[in-house]
Amino acid sequence: MAKLDDRIEAEFENIQKVLNDLPSATKLSSLKYLELAGTATLLHNFYNGVENVIKQAINSKGVHVLQGPRWHSELLDLALKHKIINKTTCGSLKQFLGFRHFFIHGYAFHLEVDRMRPLVKTAPRVFGSIKRSFQKFLVLDTAGIPISKKQA
Repeated sequence: MAKLDDRIEAEFENIQKVLNDLPSATKLSSLKYLELAGTATLLHNFYNGVENVIKQAINSKGVHVLQGPRWHSELLDLALKHKIINKTTCGSLKQFLGFRHFFIHGYAFHLEVDRMRPLVKTAPRVFGSIKRSFQKFLVLDTAGIPISKKQA
């Protein structure tokens, strides 16, 4: 099995590809229905990738990610508790989590540009913050042992 840092780096590469395909926030108003739905899919992919990274980090600490209707929210709380992400990043990710919930349970014809624009605009900044957090996380785990030297 690949090491934790290799798996996280592969996920980061996928997330970056998603961000590269996002239209600019200023262009959202001019998108056609299917283009807007595609943008919503990319926002969902972005958040899904971030969750994948957080799950791997949580599991590397020996913490089991719960299942159930609130596991997505609880995952962010665990990441904050274990100092995998900071409070600001957690707050930003909760906005993406809210959109994820709408995306999964709603209809594309209910998409609103004004609700998507802030997410499109902040996704690169949030991703940068997450990458910085994980660079620190990958150097030392909670025991002070370099994770990159352990098999995940």
